[in-house]
Amino acid sequence: MAEGFFSRLFHGLTKSRKQMSEGLDEAFGCSEINDEFYDNLEETLVMSDIGIETTETVIENLKILVDDYGITKPSECRKLLADCLKNQMKVGTTDYAFEREKSVVLVIGVNGVGKTTTVGKLAAKLKKQKRRVLVAAADTFRAAATEQLQTWTNRAGVEIVTGQEGSDPAAVVYDAVAAAKARKTDVLLVDTAGRLHNKKNLMQELQKIYRILDKEYAEAHLETLLVLDGTTGQNAISQAKSFQEIADITGIILTKLDGTAKGGIAIAVQSELEIPVKYIGVGEQIDDLQKFDPDVFVDALLDTADR
Repeated sequence: MAEGFFSRLFHGLTKSRKQMSEGLDEAFGCSEINDEFYDNLEETLVMSDIGIETTETVIENLKILVDDYGITKPSECRKLLADCLKNQMKVGTTDYAFEREKSVVLVIGVNGVGKTTTVGKLAAKLKKQKRRVLVAAADTFRAAATEQLQTWTNRAGVEIVTGQEGSDPAAVVYDAVAAAKARKTDVLLVDTAGRLHNKKNLMQELQKIYRILDKEYAEAHLETLLVLDGTTGQNAISQAKSFQEIADITGIILTKLDGTAKGGIAIAVQSELEIPVKYIGVGEQIDDLQKFDPDVFVDALLDTADR
């Protein structure tokens, strides 16, 4: 991440950092490292939506490091805590194969998380990287979804394949694949419906799309990105687990982190789901979707970066 983006990320996480810092300052202000110190720390992490499971693991690892290094002052634990959070988020190498290979990127998520907006931002990002991008408007159920997506594709300067409102999403994908082949497209981005409340229908819909892609576009690398709303906190974890039952999720995009005090959810998502967060959104502008770097994120959240 460029320094410019760190500044924007640091600013975007102001609400989350403020909430965390109040609790952390109290914990690190303790006179000694004891149960009260760890209890304060644990409460702060849980309240920041890092999650109970992740928090317990982080605290246990912190205790081990404190003993190993012979640390006696709580004030000396901030960097160690940051290291523990960073280690907790390790899920191997995060690959962005669609930046270099012929690819289809399915973008899934419930209505209201910023899915269609994210497709537009991702299209713009890939276009800037000199990739030939085509967008498929396969969310044919939500009123005005196609019009919204067309606005974003116009801004991004990429082409779009659409269908009639209420038509079969798989048919739109079929047409989009044909267009992608004809136009020698590098990346086909597919915006899908977000009707998780009707899981059976959504599962059938996605399976139909997967079958078409497997049959008609087998040579393309397939990526499935799940969009989650950062402001929903732990509900985002529940949504992700539901989507894991019906799709092979290869990455997560976390949106709206600039408008929430629940920024810790990014740590919980990557730790508990063991799926890499590939992008985060910290603003409304078309270039406010950025690759996720766990180390940079933790430093911006805890204000532990060397700047």
